[in-house]
Amino acid sequence: MSPQRSSRPIARRFSRYLDKLELTLGHADRSAPFRAYVTGLLLPGDRKSVEPMAARVAPDRVRAMHQSMHHFVASSPWSANALIGKVRELVLPSIEEHGAITSWIIDDTGMPKKGKHSVGVARQYCGQVGKQDNCQVAVSLSIANDFASLPIAYRLYLPRTWSDDRVRRRAAGVPTNVQFATKPEIALEQLQAACVAGVPRGVVIADAAYGNNTVFREQIAAMELSYMMAVQSSTTVWRIGEEPLAPKQKAQRSIGRRRSILQRRRGCVPVAVLDLAQELAPKSFREITWREGTNGALRSRFAAVRVHAANRDELHHEIRPQEWLLIEWPTDEAEPRKYWLSNLPETTSLADLVMQAQRRWRIERDYQELKDEIGLDHFEGRSWRGFHHHAALCIAAYGSLVAERGVFSPDDIRAALPQPALPNDFQPRGSAGAR
Repeated sequence: MSPQRSSRPIARRFSRYLDKLELTLGHADRSAPFRAYVTGLLLPGDRKSVEPMAARVAPDRVRAMHQSMHHFVASSPWSANALIGKVRELVLPSIEEHGAITSWIIDDTGMPKKGKHSVGVARQYCGQVGKQDNCQVAVSLSIANDFASLPIAYRLYLPRTWSDDRVRRRAAGVPTNVQFATKPEIALEQLQAACVAGVPRGVVIADAAYGNNTVFREQIAAMELSYMMAVQSSTTVWRIGEEPLAPKQKAQRSIGRRRSILQRRRGCVPVAVLDLAQELAPKSFREITWREGTNGALRSRFAAVRVHAANRDELHHEIRPQEWLLIEWPTDEAEPRKYWLSNLPETTSLADLVMQAQRRWRIERDYQELKDEIGLDHFEGRSWRGFHHHAALCIAAYGSLVAERGVFSPDDIRAALPQPALPNDFQPRGSAGAR
């Protein structure tokens, strides 16, 4: 089917998709700016802030459309979470047509930001630039299988310089019920909400920023979820058969100290995963291929051993359930490259462990497309509401691409949308977008 013949069915499905999403917005007068905003996010353009999008979707009445879209995203009191939930409901069947959900992927993304007045902006690690920088950071949860992935939760991380500052909170419209929460705590709230909503379950996957947190892993297990968490090389574990002595009662600090000394004398101390990996015989490692990349098959050398995770507090150990320690150690490197801890069943094969660990790459693709194609990081506003509204609308636009991806390419979908020409005298003001 040619793009010309396929454009009308795509446009009709896109319109019906927006019709259903509108049900979460509350008022009929929000329909026009909503449709204009999502369409603007999908149309070509270097900037996806309000004014340039208004010019693309309504070149003959830019000012009026700009005001309408700005009010809709920055001030109108509709629920970003409700919209994202409806996107999930509508797009999930399209993903599941190609297989069951295999993964719940937790991650965070940084968006460089100048100034200090945009909500949540602070000097912190920004993955987009690979270093500490002035930025906003949001935590997300995505569902995925081998065909596609979709963000189903998205929330801004508020550093303490924001959460404890009443003046800044009030100026940015941060809700009074939003208090300081670490990124793992935000992620746990998102996971709990997904469980309550009955989202088809997958293995929870996250990088070492989350996997290093013992309490985080334990709370995921308490939700009866499986996980595959990256950890740092310094993470400590107990070899099977060398677990700590179980305390008969809550010991005082002095008793605990004597117990720790006794364990050391018996050689019963936790070991860093790097040291444990170096103890393994070469035959413990096998080469595994997990998928085809753009330049050929992706493969590396892996080993997996059963361990007990160690407590941070060496004086008060408790015996934890056995779990997998997965190690990646390419033959051409002096030390292992990556490590993961997983509570997947003991019967899980090495190949399946590797497949789960490597599925995290999908979140990187999500963020790349959301930023490069949709404009997730183009919002120029400062408020809590505007930040989350823009993100929800980006996820709605992205969801339409995911739903159509099995039949048409994103370029075909965009070609089906109206393509009005910009006025000859149009000059977008980068600083005059939504604020």
